[in-house]
Amino acid sequence: MSTRYPFTAVVGMDDLRLALLLNAVSPAVGGVLVRGEKGTAKSTAVRALAELLPEVAVVAGCRFSCDPASPDPGCPDGPHGNAPGTSRPARMVELPVGASEDRLVGALDIEKALAEGVKAFEPGLLAAAHRGILYVDEVNLLSDHLIDHLLDAAAMGASHVEREGVSVRHAARFLLVGTMNPEEGELRPQLLDRFGLTVEVAASRDPEQRVEVVRRRLAFEDDPAAFAARWAGEETALRERIVAARELLPQVKLGDAVLLQIAATCAAFEVDGMRADIVMARTATALAAWAGRTEVASEDVRQAALLALPHRRRRSPFDAPGLDEDKLDETLEQFKGDEPDDDPEPDGPGDGGPGGGGGVPPQGEGPDGPAPESADAPESAPAPRSSGAGAGERAAVKAGEPFRTKVLSVPGLGEGAAGRRSRARTEHGRTTGSTLPRGALTKLHLAATVRAAAPHQRARGRSGPGLVVRRDDLRQATREGREGNLVLFVVDASGSMAARQRMSAVKGAVLSLLLDAYQRRDKVGLVTFRGRDAEVALPPTSSVDAAAARLEKLPTGGRTPLSAGLLKAHDVLRVERLRDPSRRPLLVVVTDGRATGGGADPVALAARAARLHAAEGTASVVVDCETGPVRLGLAGSLARELGGTAVTLDELRADSIAGLVRDVQADNATRRAA
Repeated sequence: MSTRYPFTAVVGMDDLRLALLLNAVSPAVGGVLVRGEKGTAKSTAVRALAELLPEVAVVAGCRFSCDPASPDPGCPDGPHGNAPGTSRPARMVELPVGASEDRLVGALDIEKALAEGVKAFEPGLLAAAHRGILYVDEVNLLSDHLIDHLLDAAAMGASHVEREGVSVRHAARFLLVGTMNPEEGELRPQLLDRFGLTVEVAASRDPEQRVEVVRRRLAFEDDPAAFAARWAGEETALRERIVAARELLPQVKLGDAVLLQIAATCAAFEVDGMRADIVMARTATALAAWAGRTEVASEDVRQAALLALPHRRRRSPFDAPGLDEDKLDETLEQFKGDEPDDDPEPDGPGDGGPGGGGGVPPQGEGPDGPAPESADAPESAPAPRSSGAGAGERAAVKAGEPFRTKVLSVPGLGEGAAGRRSRARTEHGRTTGSTLPRGALTKLHLAATVRAAAPHQRARGRSGPGLVVRRDDLRQATREGREGNLVLFVVDASGSMAARQRMSAVKGAVLSLLLDAYQRRDKVGLVTFRGRDAEVALPPTSSVDAAAARLEKLPTGGRTPLSAGLLKAHDVLRVERLRDPSRRPLLVVVTDGRATGGGADPVALAARAARLHAAEGTASVVVDCETGPVRLGLAGSLARELGGTAVTLDELRADSIAGLVRDVQADNATRRAA
C-alpha cells in the first residue's frame, strides 16, 4: 500500500483543511466542494484526510459495512442478528470520471435473475464508500445521470437499484468530497447546492510559502515512509482531536439567538430554499465542537456563512461565487443576541483555537520548524496588459442583457457525450429497439431477450416454469436521448460591427447563446476576426464562464477578414474531430456578412471558405447583425454557402424562430440529396 502525504504537512490552505475537518467531525454537514486552479494540492489534501478518520466497526463479512451495534435491517447481506463485529480503517473510495452507472450503484446478474429468480447483486462504489469518504475528482466533468445518482444517495443516505422488476436497497452514508477546476466548466446551480460547504483554493503568492511547499514535496518523494514518520506525532494529535470533537458534538447547544442570526444571514443574502440554513447550523455546531466549546458563538456563525453560502449566491453561470463580508458583519451585528460568556481557556481539544470560532486546523511545524505564515489573501493574477489600440480599434463595450433563445440543434442522430441539445443514442432515454450487446450488458431489453430465448426452450431441456436463458439470448436496449455538442462561435469584431449600441446587442446575443450552451452541457469555443486576421480567443472548453469573460473584453475595429475567421474555425473543428470524434459541432457565425479584407477578392474567398464547412456536413447558423432600412442580405448569402440557416438578432429570441430547427434540418437534407 502506497504512503499518502500527511494531512498536517499540507502548507497553508486553511479554509480547505478546516472544511474537511469539520466534515470529519460532523458528516451531517454535507460534504465539501473544492474549487481551484490546477496544481493546488486539492487531491492531496482530500486523500490525506482518510488517514485521520477513526476506525469503523463493521459486521464481519458484510459487503455493505453494517454497524454491528445497529445493522441495517434491509441490508442485502442480512439479516445479521448477532453477527460478530470487527474494526477496519475508514475507506476513501474514488469515483472515476468515466465510470459507468453499474460501477457506481452496483449491478445485478441478469442471467440469474431471469433463470433462477435470484437477486444476485454486485455492490458498487456507493456501497464501498458507506461510512467512509467518496471522492470525485473533476466532479464537474461527471455525466449528469451519475451526478444525479450520487447526490440522491448522499441526500437520502441510501442507494436504490431498480432493474427489470428486481429491487435492491442498501445504506450509503458517506462524506462526499468533490474537486474541480472552474476553467473546465461549472456544475449546475442545483447540484452546487447539494454540497454542504465550498472552498476556493489558489496557489500562494508568498515566495517563502511556495519554497516550503516545494521543500516538503521533494522530501516526501525522496522517501515517503520517512517523511510520513516525521509527521506521525502531528497526525496522531489531530486524529485524537477529531475523536474528542465527535464526542463533544452532541453536547453543543444551538441557542435561539444564534438560530436567528443564521436565518437572518440566509435571508439577507437571498439564498434559495432552506438547505443553507440547515447546513450553516450544522457547520456552526461542528465549529464549536472543534474549538472545544459547548455553545455556538457569533464567530462560528460567521465562519459557517463563509463556507456554506458563497456557492449558493450564484444567480447565473456567469456569476462568480463570493460573499460580501461587510454585509455579513452588519447582518450578524444587527441580529446579535446575548452572547454566552467566552471561556478564556476552554478545556478539551479546541484549547487555543484562534478567534473562538473554531479557528483553523493546526499547521504542524514539522522537524524543520514552523511553516511560513499564509498570506491573508492570495493576490489575484495580474490582468494582461493591453497591447494598445490599433488604427481604428475601439475599446470593448459591455454586453447587452441576455435573453432566452430558441434551441439550435444539430440534425440527425449522434452518439456524443450526454447533454441536452441534439438527438443521440445514449445510455439513458426512451427505448427505441434492441441489439446484441457489445461487451458488458448494461441495459437489458427484456422482451427481446425473451423472444430470443423462447424458441430454444425444448432443445435446452426446460421442464419447469423457469425460462432457460443463455448468454447469447441477452439483448441490449438501444435508447435515444440528448447529447451535448461543440458550439463554435465565430464572431465578427470588425469596424462594420463597431457601433457601440450594435456591438452591445451582438455581445448580448452571444452571451445568451453561451447561457443556453451551459444549460445544455455543451463545449464551447470562440473565434474572432478583425483587422487582418482571425484568432482563437478561446479553444473549445466546457467553461462558458471563460468564454463570457473573453467576449466581455473583446475590442472592435478594422477590416472584416471573414474568410480568415471561417478558415480558423475550420482548423479548430478539424482538430476537435480528432480529439473527440463523437461530439458533433454546431457552427454559429455572428456577422453582418461583409467581407473587406483577406485578399484581392474577399467575398469570393469567404464563399470558398464557407463551402469547406458545407462539404464536411457541419451544421451551421448565421446570426445576421445587419441593421438599418437598407439591407444587403450578405449574411443570408453566407448561410447558403455554408448550407445552413440565417437568423436575425430579433429572430434569435425565444418564440421568434419556431421554424429555425426545421429549416436547418431541411437545408441539410437538401444539400445531402444534391
